[in-house]
Amino acid sequence: MNFPTNIKYTSEHEWIRLEGDMAYVGITDYAQSELGEIVFVDVDTIGETIGQGEVFGSVEAVKTVSDLNMPVTGEVLEFNETLNDQPELVNNDPYGEGWMIKIRVEDASEMDSLMDAAAYQASL
Repeated sequence: MNFPTNIKYTSEHEWIRLEGDMAYVGITDYAQSELGEIVFVDVDTIGETIGQGEVFGSVEAVKTVSDLNMPVTGEVLEFNETLNDQPELVNNDPYGEGWMIKIRVEDASEMDSLMDAAAYQASL
């Protein structure tokens, strides 16, 4: 199980990597392993501002569908279109090529409410 230290984690198993006022969001290695083979990622919130903890999309695995929750309030700028043809990237590289959305962070102080790698690992 992989727990990068350059990102923050939610209790719902999303991760966020802040780069200035932009950030990348995806699901954790733990989440993808629990879901199993990812077959579809659905995000229809491009251009919308979504509040912290609110649903921005869903991820479909062979046996289940799970909501995707925003780690922090932000505007959804971009969906990782590569996932349309290669949803397995979420399984193979959840913190890299398997990112799901790029957002503009509205309030960076919300990052303080998220877990670091050690706290997330301890929560599992």
